[in-house]
Amino acid sequence: MMNEIPWWKKSVVYQVYPKSFNDSNGDGVGDLNGISEKLDYLADLGVDVLWLNPIYRSPQVDNGYDISNYRDVEPQLGTMADFEHLLQAAHDRHLKIILDLVVNHTSDQHPWFKAAKSSVSDPHHDYYIWKKPVDDHEPNNWGSSFGGSAWEYKKDLGEYYLHLFAKQQPDLNWENPKVRQEVYDLMRFWLDKGVDGFRMDVISLISKDPAYPDGPLIQGKAYGSYYAGAANGPKVHDYLQEMHEQVLSHYNIMTVGETPHTTAQQAQLYTAADRHELDMVFHFDHMHLDYGQYGKFSTNRFKLVDLKEVLARWENTLAQVDGWNSLYWSNHDQPRPVTRFGDEGQYRIRSAKMLGTVLHMLQGTPYIFEGEELGLKNVHFDQLSDYNDLETKNIFKELTQQHHESPEAAMKAIYLHSRDNARTPMPWDGSEKGGFTTGQPWLGLNPDHKDINAAEDLADSDGVYHYYQHLIKLRHEEPLITTGVFELLAPDDPNLFIYLRKGEHETLLVAGNFSSEERTWSVPDDLQAKDVDVLIRNSEISDSLEKTLTLPPFGAVVYKLQ
Repeated sequence: MMNEIPWWKKSVVYQVYPKSFNDSNGDGVGDLNGISEKLDYLADLGVDVLWLNPIYRSPQVDNGYDISNYRDVEPQLGTMADFEHLLQAAHDRHLKIILDLVVNHTSDQHPWFKAAKSSVSDPHHDYYIWKKPVDDHEPNNWGSSFGGSAWEYKKDLGEYYLHLFAKQQPDLNWENPKVRQEVYDLMRFWLDKGVDGFRMDVISLISKDPAYPDGPLIQGKAYGSYYAGAANGPKVHDYLQEMHEQVLSHYNIMTVGETPHTTAQQAQLYTAADRHELDMVFHFDHMHLDYGQYGKFSTNRFKLVDLKEVLARWENTLAQVDGWNSLYWSNHDQPRPVTRFGDEGQYRIRSAKMLGTVLHMLQGTPYIFEGEELGLKNVHFDQLSDYNDLETKNIFKELTQQHHESPEAAMKAIYLHSRDNARTPMPWDGSEKGGFTTGQPWLGLNPDHKDINAAEDLADSDGVYHYYQHLIKLRHEEPLITTGVFELLAPDDPNLFIYLRKGEHETLLVAGNFSSEERTWSVPDDLQAKDVDVLIRNSEISDSLEKTLTLPPFGAVVYKLQ
């Protein structure tokens, strides 16, 4: 049976943020040759797939998500020859590479947009979304993800263009079949080079409601939310099915769609095997559990009962349609997991392992963001000027000027949620530049890198890296982790995350303690067994499963029951 399971269901993906991974030429910016230099580190970890954030030519207004040439490499990162070398060197080590496909929008420096804004009669004008003013104002009340209106007026044309993100990122008009063919062509360009698939940026936003209705107003914001009119729009599934038929079905690849504001029920439509759209999606429900008065920039702490409910709902809902899940704690936009969900102090190493355990034993494809395998934590920069991220600078202004929060309160929210938490350069060793570069890094290293770095962790046989090696090996060797039926236990326990993965003759029991105190769980009669195997544990935890299971602070264990 196992040979019928697609390769991506048994794989572990490692996300590389190229600017921050490894700098090979001393200019302070990570690059493609830098990734090539570290392939043995990744192959030794045991991962199967590398997802690279955008590597295309870009003015870098939004860290490469504003693309001016889809068929060329960003010079800061290297050349096409460097990329081809990286792809070959990865394949030689049985590592696959997937690229970030950003086709909801382009850069305003893309030749298509330069032509589009030159005249309403230019053939490229209809590659983008243009609307006439309504009552001398924007066509509707949509706000951009980065603040301000989502519409930018071109006076000489007498029209607004839509940009759900920065004004330098105009949205493509997917209603235009020529746009879709351009996208399919550029996908084939990379797939024919041997790329193993795509992570599709905000792919749930490509089809807009043709009525462009006003969105619900967001508390404390001047503009409304565009999600009601842009997320999971009327033709998104038609477009993805067409893309699958014309491009994806012709290659042995994997696809994962980033789908903001998509419910588990809606995600069935994207991932159901018989619908031929995407292999899996990234949802955000668990990322929103600590949102508060100012959205993500709040100082709330998540509640474990809510986290379990969300993860269980996604596991169960997608399983109903033979859909597939993406499993992740963090990425280039999110804080570090030990800070957010674990303990960044005394129990940093143990909580990093616990978080890895409860995530990697779920059904789905796990994603590791660079440094997660070292238990990296959030950065505490002293001042706002140390941060690089556009969103972070905007939110400081908004919190202090519009909401009259103190600079200290604004910085506390930034410590918890700035995207730069994930983007500080990878600490390879404890030297001044962390082994990342010989030059001046584009963003400062986390000041704690002298103690928390790859060299230190790898030298410790009990380190996070070696534990992750074990977790990944288990996924490759234990079919139940791929195929077992998920069942949540103790849903209302505020400290323990416990679940089963059930097969015909065997069951895995997975348990993690999310608190800084020892916790005990009463084991149901039907699970009490003298003959159990411990597959992995992060601390001193019993070999046998009897009336009670006691877990130390941030303890985790996986038992296999016959």
